[in-house]
Amino acid sequence: MMTETTEPNILFVINPKSGSQKKDYESVIKNFFSSSGHPLHFYYLKGKNDDLEIDEIIKKIQPQIVTAVGGDGTISLVAKKILGTPIKLGIVPAGSANGMAKELNITEDTEEALQIISADYSKKADVIFINNLLCLHLADIGLNARLVKYFEEGNMRGHWGYAKVALKVFLSQRYMKVNIRYGTNNIHRKALMVVLANASKYGTGAVINPNGNPYDGLFEVVIIKQMGFITLLKMWFKPSGLSPDHTEIIQAHEVSIQTQRKMHFQVDGEYIGKVQKINAHIVPSQLNIIVPKEV
Repeated sequence: MMTETTEPNILFVINPKSGSQKKDYESVIKNFFSSSGHPLHFYYLKGKNDDLEIDEIIKKIQPQIVTAVGGDGTISLVAKKILGTPIKLGIVPAGSANGMAKELNITEDTEEALQIISADYSKKADVIFINNLLCLHLADIGLNARLVKYFEEGNMRGHWGYAKVALKVFLSQRYMKVNIRYGTNNIHRKALMVVLANASKYGTGAVINPNGNPYDGLFEVVIIKQMGFITLLKMWFKPSGLSPDHTEIIQAHEVSIQTQRKMHFQVDGEYIGKVQKINAHIVPSQLNIIVPKEV
């Protein structure tokens, strides 16, 4: 049982390697909460034994809120630790793209993000399990996953880094044949990429799934049949929705996807590897997330 306090006990999990701007987040956080009664605790990710150490500190201090200070990878790591519990997830965006934060309308201004946490308004979000991997936001196979792989390998940052990788991926793009089973349906498609979406847009702001809603007990399978180089660039430079003529969207509780050959696969911005089969299912209302209060 959690220890009851006047103000929520908050653990901040900080990724010191997130994003391009280096900021003393601990000082900013302490200053923001200086006049409150919140007990504050801090853990810095080291890249080694983090899973075990986060488990231990949660057990020791019994926080009511665990806040991820970082990008989508940090959020995913923290989410796994509190999934299915009453503990609330706070988010302070500190990554390069911050897709989940944008989806939830959590500002990238640190003090405004802390104000959202202070207001302590939360909603229970769905999660997707894909090949036993937790997905909070978006996963895909094909073109974009390959782009993520090259982006990581090239250690490139910024708009021009993205443009160079996008051109490389576009010039060598290959269509894939996919078999998609959902419910009693079994369809065959030729596509550049297939997205499993619990949200509406990528971290760049590009809308990939207009029907995205992380609270509806469903996820969408977005089949991208065609994408030009300019459209691929716009996913970063000038985010907008994709042409409905080039996409097909299926709502599902679970899905099985089989490709003719192994394809690149990413989950929440992290490159996983090549896969030939994907099994995914939604788990509703599993994660308490602190979000901006609804008006």
